[in-house]
Amino acid sequence: MIARFNTEGLKTLYLKEVRRFFKVQLQTVWAPAITTLLFLVIFAVALGRNNVVILGVPYADFLGPGLIVMGMIQNSFANTSSSILVAKMQGSIIDVLMPPLSAGELMLAWVGGALTRAWLVGLAVWTVMAIAPGVDVPIRDPLLVLYFGTMGSVLLALLGILTGVWADKFDHAAAITNFIIQPLTLLSGTFYVIDRVSPLMATLSHANPFFYVIDGFRSGFIGNADGLLVQGALVLALVNAGLWFVCYRVLKSGWKMRA
Repeated sequence: MIARFNTEGLKTLYLKEVRRFFKVQLQTVWAPAITTLLFLVIFAVALGRNNVVILGVPYADFLGPGLIVMGMIQNSFANTSSSILVAKMQGSIIDVLMPPLSAGELMLAWVGGALTRAWLVGLAVWTVMAIAPGVDVPIRDPLLVLYFGTMGSVLLALLGILTGVWADKFDHAAAITNFIIQPLTLLSGTFYVIDRVSPLMATLSHANPFFYVIDGFRSGFIGNADGLLVQGALVLALVNAGLWFVCYRVLKSGWKMRA
Protein backbone atom coordinates (compact mmCIF):
# COMPACT_ATOMS: atom_id res chain seq x y z
CA MET A 1 0.00 0.00 0.00
CA ILE A 2 1.22 3.47 -0.89
CA ALA A 3 0.42 6.17 1.62
CA ARG A 4 -0.38 9.76 0.66
CA PHE A 5 3.36 10.39 0.57
CA ASN A 6 5.33 7.85 -1.47
CA THR A 7 8.41 7.63 0.74
CA GLU A 8 9.85 4.55 -0.95
CA GLY A 9 9.46 6.00 -4.44
CA LEU A 10 11.00 9.30 -3.38
CA LYS A 11 13.95 7.51 -1.79
CA THR A 12 14.48 5.37 -4.90
CA LEU A 13 14.50 8.33 -7.30
CA TYR A 14 16.81 10.29 -4.98
CA LEU A 15 19.29 7.40 -4.82
CA LYS A 16 19.11 7.07 -8.59
CA GLU A 17 20.01 10.76 -8.95
CA VAL A 18 22.93 10.48 -6.53
CA ARG A 19 24.31 7.31 -8.12
CA ARG A 20 23.98 8.88 -11.57
CA PHE A 21 26.47 11.67 -10.83
CA PHE A 22 28.57 9.69 -8.36
CA LYS A 23 29.46 7.07 -11.00
CA VAL A 24 31.38 9.82 -12.80
CA GLN A 25 32.52 11.72 -9.71
CA LEU A 26 35.81 12.66 -11.35
CA GLN A 27 33.78 14.77 -13.79
CA THR A 28 30.91 15.86 -11.55
CA VAL A 29 32.68 16.54 -8.23
CA TRP A 30 36.45 16.77 -8.58
CA ALA A 31 36.67 18.51 -11.96
CA PRO A 32 34.53 21.48 -10.75
CA ALA A 33 36.69 21.63 -7.64
CA ILE A 34 39.87 21.91 -9.72
CA THR A 35 38.27 24.54 -11.98
CA THR A 36 37.27 26.60 -8.94
CA LEU A 37 40.77 26.41 -7.51
CA LEU A 38 42.19 27.65 -10.82
CA PHE A 39 39.98 30.75 -10.49
CA LEU A 40 41.41 31.30 -7.02
CA VAL A 41 45.01 30.92 -8.17
CA ILE A 42 44.59 33.23 -11.16
CA PHE A 43 42.84 36.05 -9.30
CA ALA A 44 44.94 35.71 -6.17
CA VAL A 45 48.13 36.00 -8.23
CA ALA A 46 46.73 38.90 -10.27
CA LEU A 47 45.35 40.97 -7.38
CA GLY A 48 46.53 39.41 -4.17
CA ARG A 49 50.20 40.23 -4.61
CA ASN A 50 49.48 43.90 -3.84
CA ASN A 51 48.18 43.00 -0.36
CA VAL A 52 44.65 44.05 -1.30
CA VAL A 53 42.30 43.98 1.71
CA ILE A 54 38.52 43.70 1.14
CA LEU A 55 35.95 43.70 3.95
CA GLY A 56 38.78 43.43 6.44
CA VAL A 57 40.43 40.31 5.00
CA PRO A 58 43.07 39.62 2.30
CA TYR A 59 41.69 39.31 -1.20
CA ALA A 60 42.34 35.55 -1.39
CA ASP A 61 40.33 34.99 1.80
CA PHE A 62 37.54 37.20 0.41
CA LEU A 63 37.53 35.31 -2.89
CA GLY A 64 37.64 31.76 -1.53
CA PRO A 65 34.11 31.43 -0.04
CA GLY A 66 32.53 33.06 -3.08
CA LEU A 67 34.22 30.56 -5.36
CA ILE A 68 33.09 27.67 -3.17
CA VAL A 69 29.41 28.60 -3.37
CA MET A 70 29.74 29.54 -7.04
CA GLY A 71 30.88 25.99 -7.78
CA MET A 72 28.05 24.63 -5.65
CA ILE A 73 25.22 26.48 -7.36
CA GLN A 74 26.54 25.89 -10.87
CA ASN A 75 26.71 22.15 -10.26
CA SER A 76 23.27 22.15 -8.67
CA PHE A 77 21.87 23.63 -11.88
CA ALA A 78 23.82 21.19 -14.04
CA ASN A 79 22.55 18.20 -12.08
CA THR A 80 18.81 18.79 -12.46
CA SER A 81 18.90 20.21 -15.98
CA SER A 82 21.07 17.40 -17.37
CA SER A 83 19.14 14.66 -15.57
CA ILE A 84 15.79 15.70 -17.05
CA LEU A 85 17.11 16.61 -20.49
CA VAL A 86 19.09 13.39 -20.93
CA ALA A 87 16.09 11.34 -19.81
CA LYS A 88 13.87 13.13 -22.34
CA MET A 89 16.32 12.68 -25.20
CA GLN A 90 16.94 9.01 -24.42
CA GLY A 91 13.27 8.28 -23.90
CA SER A 92 13.82 7.03 -20.36
CA ILE A 93 11.75 9.87 -18.87
CA ILE A 94 8.81 7.46 -19.01
CA ASP A 95 10.51 5.42 -16.28
CA VAL A 96 10.24 8.46 -14.01
CA LEU A 97 6.72 9.50 -14.99
CA MET A 98 5.02 6.09 -14.82
CA PRO A 99 5.66 5.25 -11.12
CA PRO A 100 3.14 6.67 -8.61
CA LEU A 101 5.15 9.78 -7.82
CA SER A 102 3.48 13.18 -7.54
CA ALA A 103 4.95 16.38 -8.98
CA GLY A 104 6.04 17.41 -5.49
CA GLU A 105 7.79 14.09 -4.88
CA LEU A 106 9.61 14.33 -8.22
CA MET A 107 10.81 17.81 -7.29
CA LEU A 108 11.98 16.70 -3.84
CA ALA A 109 14.03 13.87 -5.33
CA TRP A 110 15.57 16.01 -8.07
CA VAL A 111 16.35 18.91 -5.75
CA GLY A 112 17.70 16.50 -3.12
CA GLY A 113 20.09 14.97 -5.64
CA ALA A 114 21.24 18.41 -6.76
CA LEU A 115 21.79 19.49 -3.14
CA THR A 116 23.87 16.40 -2.47
CA ARG A 117 26.10 17.10 -5.46
CA ALA A 118 26.37 20.79 -4.58
CA TRP A 119 27.52 20.13 -1.02
CA LEU A 120 29.96 17.44 -2.13
CA VAL A 121 31.53 19.92 -4.56
CA GLY A 122 31.59 22.60 -1.86
CA LEU A 123 33.17 20.23 0.65
CA ALA A 124 35.81 19.15 -1.89
CA VAL A 125 36.74 22.76 -2.73
CA TRP A 126 36.76 23.84 0.92
CA THR A 127 38.97 20.90 1.93
CA VAL A 128 41.57 21.72 -0.70
CA MET A 129 41.47 25.43 0.16
CA ALA A 130 41.84 24.64 3.86
CA ILE A 131 45.19 22.92 3.25
CA ALA A 132 46.38 25.15 0.42
CA PRO A 133 48.89 27.92 1.21
CA GLY A 134 47.93 31.56 0.73
CA VAL A 135 44.23 31.29 1.58
CA ASP A 136 42.45 31.00 4.91
CA VAL A 137 38.83 29.75 4.92
CA PRO A 138 37.77 29.07 8.54
CA ILE A 139 34.02 28.80 9.11
CA ARG A 140 32.92 31.45 11.62
CA ASP A 141 29.15 31.05 11.40
CA PRO A 142 28.03 27.55 10.27
CA LEU A 143 24.36 28.57 10.22
CA LEU A 144 24.96 31.27 7.61
CA VAL A 145 27.04 28.89 5.51
CA LEU A 146 24.37 26.19 5.74
CA TYR A 147 21.42 28.49 5.03
CA PHE A 148 22.80 30.47 2.11
CA GLY A 149 24.60 27.48 0.60
CA THR A 150 21.42 25.41 0.72
CA MET A 151 19.09 28.17 -0.48
CA GLY A 152 21.41 29.03 -3.35
CA SER A 153 21.67 25.40 -4.41
CA VAL A 154 17.89 24.97 -4.22
CA LEU A 155 17.44 28.12 -6.33
CA LEU A 156 19.65 26.77 -9.10
CA ALA A 157 18.21 23.27 -8.82
CA LEU A 158 14.73 24.67 -9.47
CA LEU A 159 16.01 26.72 -12.41
CA GLY A 160 17.62 23.52 -13.67
CA ILE A 161 14.29 21.68 -13.50
CA LEU A 162 12.60 24.40 -15.56
CA THR A 163 15.47 24.37 -18.06
CA GLY A 164 15.41 20.57 -18.39
CA VAL A 165 11.66 20.56 -18.96
CA TRP A 166 11.79 23.41 -21.49
CA ALA A 167 14.89 22.33 -23.45
CA ASP A 168 14.59 20.00 -26.41
CA LYS A 169 18.34 19.59 -27.01
CA PHE A 170 21.66 20.29 -25.33
CA ASP A 171 22.04 23.59 -27.18
CA HIS A 172 19.01 24.96 -25.36
CA ALA A 173 20.40 24.07 -21.94
CA ALA A 174 23.83 25.42 -22.91
CA ALA A 175 22.23 28.72 -23.96
CA ILE A 176 20.64 29.12 -20.51
CA THR A 177 23.98 28.32 -18.87
CA ASN A 178 26.06 30.64 -21.03
CA PHE A 179 23.70 33.61 -21.34
CA ILE A 180 21.88 33.59 -18.00
CA ILE A 181 23.53 31.46 -15.29
CA GLN A 182 27.17 32.37 -15.98
CA PRO A 183 26.62 36.17 -16.28
CA LEU A 184 24.45 36.26 -13.15
CA THR A 185 27.08 34.27 -11.26
CA LEU A 186 30.08 36.33 -12.39
CA LEU A 187 28.26 39.66 -11.81
CA SER A 188 27.09 38.75 -8.32
CA GLY A 189 29.97 40.11 -6.27
CA THR A 190 32.11 36.99 -6.30
CA PHE A 191 35.20 38.91 -7.39
CA TYR A 192 34.41 42.42 -6.09
CA VAL A 193 32.49 44.40 -3.47
CA ILE A 194 29.48 46.49 -4.39
CA ASP A 195 30.79 49.78 -2.98
CA ARG A 196 33.69 49.72 -5.47
CA VAL A 197 31.58 49.58 -8.63
CA SER A 198 29.43 52.15 -10.40
CA PRO A 199 25.94 52.98 -9.05
CA LEU A 200 24.35 51.25 -12.05
CA MET A 201 26.34 48.06 -11.46
CA ALA A 202 25.50 48.21 -7.75
CA THR A 203 21.79 48.48 -8.54
CA LEU A 204 21.97 45.55 -10.95
CA SER A 205 23.86 43.50 -8.39
CA HIS A 206 21.22 44.11 -5.71
CA ALA A 207 18.56 42.96 -8.18
CA ASN A 208 20.51 39.73 -8.74
CA PRO A 209 19.47 36.96 -6.30
CA PHE A 210 22.87 35.31 -6.81
CA PHE A 211 24.42 38.30 -5.02
CA TYR A 212 22.58 37.45 -1.81
CA VAL A 213 23.65 33.80 -2.06
CA ILE A 214 27.33 34.64 -2.37
CA ASP A 215 27.32 37.53 0.09
CA GLY A 216 25.53 35.54 2.80
CA PHE A 217 27.65 32.45 2.28
CA ARG A 218 30.86 34.50 2.36
CA SER A 219 29.84 36.29 5.55
CA GLY A 220 29.74 32.91 7.28
CA PHE A 221 33.48 32.65 6.62
CA ILE A 222 34.86 36.18 6.97
CA GLY A 223 32.37 37.61 9.45
CA ASN A 224 31.49 40.64 7.30
CA ALA A 225 28.76 41.14 4.70
CA ASP A 226 28.57 43.36 1.63
CA GLY A 227 24.81 43.78 2.04
CA LEU A 228 21.99 43.14 4.51
CA LEU A 229 21.87 39.48 5.55
CA VAL A 230 18.24 39.56 6.69
CA GLN A 231 17.17 41.12 3.41
CA GLY A 232 19.15 38.53 1.48
CA ALA A 233 17.66 35.66 3.46
CA LEU A 234 14.11 36.92 2.82
CA VAL A 235 14.74 37.52 -0.89
CA LEU A 236 16.05 33.98 -1.36
CA ALA A 237 13.15 32.48 0.60
CA LEU A 238 10.60 34.36 -1.55
CA VAL A 239 12.35 33.59 -4.84
CA ASN A 240 12.63 29.90 -3.99
CA ALA A 241 8.99 29.74 -2.92
CA GLY A 242 7.94 31.32 -6.22
CA LEU A 243 10.14 29.02 -8.28
CA TRP A 244 8.90 25.98 -6.36
CA PHE A 245 5.29 26.89 -7.19
CA VAL A 246 6.12 27.44 -10.87
CA CYS A 247 8.02 24.14 -11.11
CA TYR A 248 5.18 22.30 -9.40
CA ARG A 249 2.58 23.68 -11.79
CA VAL A 250 4.73 22.90 -14.82
CA LEU A 251 5.36 19.30 -13.74
CA LYS A 252 1.73 18.88 -12.72
CA SER A 253 0.58 19.96 -16.18
CA GLY A 254 2.97 17.55 -17.92
CA TRP A 255 4.12 20.30 -20.30
CA LYS A 256 6.83 18.93 -22.66
CA MET A 257 7.17 15.87 -20.44
CA ARG A 258 4.32 13.70 -21.72
CA ALA A 259 3.98 12.66 -25.33
